[in-house]
Amino acid sequence: MVNIMNTIIILLPVILINLVVYGVIFYVIYLLIRALRKYLGSGKETPDTKRIKQSLGEALKAHRTRCGMTQEFVAEALGVSRQAVSKWENGTSDPTTSNLFALAKLFGISVEELLRDVER
Repeated sequence: MVNIMNTIIILLPVILINLVVYGVIFYVIYLLIRALRKYLGSGKETPDTKRIKQSLGEALKAHRTRCGMTQEFVAEALGVSRQAVSKWENGTSDPTTSNLFALAKLFGISVEELLRDVER
């Protein structure tokens, strides 16, 4: 009985040290795996960046059709010609800043939202 107690007393610190060492090793491995997954996942797109980048004209046309508006309606609302709206959507020309604000207001969105998906 005394031999068993002496053995336990001798082995207990060794067992505890081993548990601490293995625990630290597993924790470091866990942190490395998390860091690696975060690094590899950084290239993945989040819901905000999954949007397809498009030209300004494509964005204008998408918002116009989403709202069920014709080019004629947009032109009349902004006080420009239908050909100007067509040129904006085709990428032949770009709307002025004041027209961008008017378009955003007409589509019921902010200018930031209107330009969010536009390629730079």
